[in-house]
Amino acid sequence: MRGAWLTLLGCLAAAVLLVLLTVPFPVLSGVHPHVDVARDFTSSEIAREKAFHAAGRPWAYGSIVVSLVFAGLLGLTRWGGRLVGGVPGHWTVKALAGTALVLALGQLVTLPLDIRAESVLRRYGLSTQTWAGWTDDRLRGLAVQVALTGIAVLVVLALVRRLPSTWWAAGAVAAVLLTVVGSYVYPVLVEPVFNRFTPMADGPLRTQLLDLAARDHVHVKDVLVADASRRTTSLNAYVSGFGNSRRIVVYDTLVREASPREVELVVAHELGHAKRQDVLVGTLVGALLAAAGVCGLFLVLSSSRLLARVGASGPGDPRVLPLVLFLAALVPLLLAPVSNLVTRHVEARADLHSLELTGDVPTFVSTEQRLARTNLSDLDPNPLVYAFFFTHPSSPQRIAFARAWEEQRR
Repeated sequence: MRGAWLTLLGCLAAAVLLVLLTVPFPVLSGVHPHVDVARDFTSSEIAREKAFHAAGRPWAYGSIVVSLVFAGLLGLTRWGGRLVGGVPGHWTVKALAGTALVLALGQLVTLPLDIRAESVLRRYGLSTQTWAGWTDDRLRGLAVQVALTGIAVLVVLALVRRLPSTWWAAGAVAAVLLTVVGSYVYPVLVEPVFNRFTPMADGPLRTQLLDLAARDHVHVKDVLVADASRRTTSLNAYVSGFGNSRRIVVYDTLVREASPREVELVVAHELGHAKRQDVLVGTLVGALLAAAGVCGLFLVLSSSRLLARVGASGPGDPRVLPLVLFLAALVPLLLAPVSNLVTRHVEARADLHSLELTGDVPTFVSTEQRLARTNLSDLDPNPLVYAFFFTHPSSPQRIAFARAWEEQRR
């Protein structure tokens, strides 16, 4: 118990230290950008995005609440244990099938709310999917979730059964390895499950983006176009992979709707993440938090009262699965205000990189305006919504930041 506590606190301290050493607080010292939504967006644009969020958020937030309540009912009572325990076969079969069953039921209970949320996206022109395509995406997502979760569950239960009193130590190491390997293979194995990627055709835009990366001293293997238009009208781009596998990925919607200069501004932001090794740092922080999570799980499953409550004979009993999955859903949500605060600063730093690389504030502003209008971004979010669900600064904040940077340079 003492070793688990010390490792838990050590991993948390290391994660916090890594964040403090790599993430700037604030991004622009001594500058307080003035946010003025009405300066960059018309009253009709503001009214439209407010109407969109008023129509969609009740269903989206309701889905989150129902999902957590359902997970809690299974994880904190004997119902979940009975569900998993009723699966016939070896404990490995119970673990894998139980994981699939709990996750599938979790999606099933939120299905009516998710359908309503998707309907709102269609009403406002943000979703281009057919219901068949939407269902296919959900099934693929469930399959990926079951596969990744099932691997983690099997590793943990195997360690629990083999090392009853010290499994937390081996589990922490395994969590670190799985996080690092998963981050590396995700672009290769998981991204192609949901999108098709084709090399951007030779031409001025491809040359422009590769020259931009070369000027920024960021090695990229290729420029790919993702077929995002088959499910959304949103505009986006990102840099994916590590080292020799790194590539620029641009949504086909962005290529079609934005000017070449605007595409360059978006990609310059993403190159900022690559330049600062944000994916690598995020992976290391995630690995430390995963190790801490395993130690915390060991402490939770050391409670005989809690095990009896869920009907498990011990921490290696597959009937603890619903409890573990409930905690895996609850803890990240509770930590979201802190993690989002960090990611918003990381995104602001990438904006700064984009501005320094291109020096083009007018195009930066026009690009943010286009993205906000096309994606129907929340222009003035509620503080609670902002804390729990905004991984990026709002579009008006990003525009104000760009203008503050320009003013600081004068």
